[in-house]
Amino acid sequence: MSEMQYGTTGGGGGGRPRRTGWRRLLPTWRVVTGTVLAVLVLLLGGFFLGYALVSIPDPNAAAVAQSNVYYYADGKTELARDGAVNRQNVSLAEVAATAQHAVLSAEDRNFYHESAVSPKAMLRAAWNTSTGKGKQSGSTITQQYVKNYYLNQNQTATRKVKEFFIAIKLDRNESKDQILEGYLNTSYFGRNAYGIQAASQAYFDKNAADLTTAQGAYLATLLNAPSEYDLAAHPENARAAKGRWNYVLDGMVKEGWLTASERNATQFPAIGKPKPIASKAGQRGYIIEAVNQYLDEHHIVDSDSLRLGGYRIVTSIQKPKEDALVNAAQDDIYAKLGNKPADKYVRAGGVSIDPATGNVVALYGGIDYTKQYVSSATNATYPPGSTFKPVVLTAALQHHSQTQDGEDITPTTVYDGENKRPVVGPDGPVGYAPENEDNKTYGRINVTEAMDRSVNSVYAQMAQDVGTKKVIDTARELGIPDDVDIPTTPAMALGSFGASPLDMAQVYATLADHGKQIPYTLVLKVTKDGNDLTLPDREPKQAVPRETADTVTSVLQSVVEGPKGTAKVARDSGWPSAAKTGTAENDIAAWFAGYTPKLATVVAVLGMNPDTGKQEQLYHSLNQSRINGGGPPGQVWADYTAAALRGVPVEDFDLQVTKDLPPPPEESDEPATDEPTTTQPPTSEPPPSSEPPSSPPPSTPTTEPTQPTTEPTTSEPTTEPPPTLDPIGGLTGAATGDPGGRTSRRGG
Repeated sequence: MSEMQYGTTGGGGGGRPRRTGWRRLLPTWRVVTGTVLAVLVLLLGGFFLGYALVSIPDPNAAAVAQSNVYYYADGKTELARDGAVNRQNVSLAEVAATAQHAVLSAEDRNFYHESAVSPKAMLRAAWNTSTGKGKQSGSTITQQYVKNYYLNQNQTATRKVKEFFIAIKLDRNESKDQILEGYLNTSYFGRNAYGIQAASQAYFDKNAADLTTAQGAYLATLLNAPSEYDLAAHPENARAAKGRWNYVLDGMVKEGWLTASERNATQFPAIGKPKPIASKAGQRGYIIEAVNQYLDEHHIVDSDSLRLGGYRIVTSIQKPKEDALVNAAQDDIYAKLGNKPADKYVRAGGVSIDPATGNVVALYGGIDYTKQYVSSATNATYPPGSTFKPVVLTAALQHHSQTQDGEDITPTTVYDGENKRPVVGPDGPVGYAPENEDNKTYGRINVTEAMDRSVNSVYAQMAQDVGTKKVIDTARELGIPDDVDIPTTPAMALGSFGASPLDMAQVYATLADHGKQIPYTLVLKVTKDGNDLTLPDREPKQAVPRETADTVTSVLQSVVEGPKGTAKVARDSGWPSAAKTGTAENDIAAWFAGYTPKLATVVAVLGMNPDTGKQEQLYHSLNQSRINGGGPPGQVWADYTAAALRGVPVEDFDLQVTKDLPPPPEESDEPATDEPTTTQPPTSEPPPSSEPPSSPPPSTPTTEPTQPTTEPTTSEPTTEPPPTLDPIGGLTGAATGDPGGRTSRRGG
């Protein structure tokens, strides 16, 4: 009876014993089987539903990309077109077999014997990405072709789903050869080259059919990082690029497309320099490159989107002013070139800004973009020389700085203009004694006249008095970009670092607008598909007090109007002008920076070897023994300003200055001298060429001057360069782009 009771407990006879303990938490095999079947049904159903719903679309805009159209500031006059896809489709038979194999080795080694999608590769890529082994793509060549030709580059789940199903359908409709051919014709290789034929021309100046194994492997390498692995543009990435190149070749050996002996005999190919596009001839290329860089750096349109095209860009360039700057450079520089060796090194650059708006209204990058690829307007490897001295004075006035003797620094403060005078700090000489031009000694000289004559010893001491970090802060506030590496030594006063005409034009535009800094712009409007894009906010700010900026303007007017000023040529503009000249060490650059109430313009003549990019001396070029800022650069400035402002009523400066200004200088028959061309570097000890005085020199003269020396102690400036030059700092002869070029020592 008891057995019957136990057997019937909990239900009818014959039932299974109830599971107890932890076993109750485990699903039964029926539940597991049912769940798996349900998931499979859902997956299969989703697959077939997706396959049915997703169709092969028409080619996207990337396959038939448009041009970008650039307009002058009027919004109507076309300046240039750019961004049209550089592509020439070729058949697979017109591509070297080794190049085909190199691409397969780099991107999809199982292409010919696997399906359009590779779940294994997708899972591996997802795992490597999630575990920190690097972001990887699990896409096959078919999927990449679908992305290039039918979809877009957006990294979204929706696009990946579409890519998955379109690839499967495409694999059923087209052969592997057709898909590979399409992939090779739509992939981007850098240098605005879409497709392997355009890439072959861009990098090796040959057809795709003629590519060597090494060249084909390099192009395959570019698919992974087109811009970064272009070694002509980024030689610093050589190690990474060659590592990828070796990976491609090793894969070819592994797949049997290349023998080990052939692999060992393959050498890394020589990479050709970028070839300018013919449509960018004249100034168009320089302007396009500057505008595109502005759009990218200010996050308006990135470089990848610009390549796809379709943008309408209204630039800030005003055609009449642009034409005026081009004509002035042609007439005053290039038309005067002779047959002397140094003439082939002459390069000119200029930028003009409307101080009231910050708009760049004219930009001159060089003689022709198709002949000179690097823009002299934005080249930041040449020293601005003494055009930086107004920044030092601005900092002194802004911070109410005092001399080492406790006297306020004003335009009438008197300094010691002795040649090679050691710069003195609170603890004595700091180990720097700059030369004045032609080793002239000026005796006791006030700040304004020292600006007129560009006296190095005065402004180097002033930089020390103010504090070099304060000077740098003021420079940034005036508009010098953060990436301009200004040295924290008194040599900064002599412009001993690399800067571009665009950099310096921003500084002078701020001074012209009474100390109000408006970030420059090259772009007024950008539209895509009829929609306006958002431009960055450029709210003006008072960088330095108006009285400070206006006082500096009054001092720079003296450089133009004074009898001994180096910027007299600015008078030819017919406008009230404030300006400063600058000449780099060993005559590798000469500058003229100045402004009227309506325009701030900087012009530079640079010495550059057209074949190597090496910085070269300009001695004896343009039929002159030495190129000074007040020479050809100043003449370009004056002629441009006169033409650009023709028909505009002449205005005088509206200045609010300090009361402590020197009286107007009297006219003199003494010739004005330009700024120095050599300086000595800072050292831990005073330079041996400077004999210390028997008693310590005064750190700074007081504002009560003694009778200044009216005549320099040396003769008139020499017209011949010194027979031997010992440049210090490693810049002379340095290639364009050399980081050392931004901090090397230069004279005024």
